[in-house]
Amino acid sequence: MKTFSVTEDTTLKNFTDAVYPQGSFCLSALLKGRDVKINGVRVNKNTALKKGDTVVYYTDKKQEEMPSHTAVFEDGNVLIADKFSGVSSEALFCELKEKREVYAVHRLDRNTQGLIIYAKTKSAEKELLSAFRDRKINKTYIALCKNNFKEKRSTLTAYLKKDEKSGTVKIFGKPCTNAVKIITEYSVTEEDGDIATVKINLHTGRTHQIRAHMAFIGCPVLGDNKYGDGAFNVKYNAKRQRLTAKFLEFNLDGELSYLNGKIFESNL
Repeated sequence: MKTFSVTEDTTLKNFTDAVYPQGSFCLSALLKGRDVKINGVRVNKNTALKKGDTVVYYTDKKQEEMPSHTAVFEDGNVLIADKFSGVSSEALFCELKEKREVYAVHRLDRNTQGLIIYAKTKSAEKELLSAFRDRKINKTYIALCKNNFKEKRSTLTAYLKKDEKSGTVKIFGKPCTNAVKIITEYSVTEEDGDIATVKINLHTGRTHQIRAHMAFIGCPVLGDNKYGDGAFNVKYNAKRQRLTAKFLEFNLDGELSYLNGKIFESNL
């Protein structure tokens, strides 16, 4: 059993996704069994939550032990976790901070799997936040994309505009009002019919940059239900985007510089 307090108006599903990975995995089963209580009342469907509500999940031991990640590296300063697809960064943070002091310094989309870094001290948090701003942490992604690539490798420049209401972004080929410049470098490493395995490095880090930029050039990420190709996804029964934060490399000059020269790799 797990109990949580609601801190802002939301829905049960969104709240579960944001605070409790194991509950998110089995929410449908919990609702079917009426194993969720809101303010003492059992519910059997997604419902609205208000700030101050109390949510209780009657998860069993097996459900509570469902893994959300593995640890790739951990010491007194940092934790590098291998986040599973379907786990939100926020929920993983909530889970981790139950057992240790951690600070979030970046995030991955819920259905993007792979490496995510957490600081374990305030000084490490400060250094990592600065390193992300100054592009001193190199992240390499691996994606499965629709194989419409005109060039096997390229560094693309475009302009991204975020729509706060819909939670989506749009890509433009030329500068436009309220759009920010994005640079995405890719190389096709393997081809299998209409699927290409693609290595991607971001020279800028914007919301949904990889997914939206790949879709913009006609090579959407397989399984991407927001920017992708519906028929392509159905063909391969892909319900989550095939995108992995695969490698991490550091170029730091502070107390965490001992991480320089190491390449951390996701096992997913």
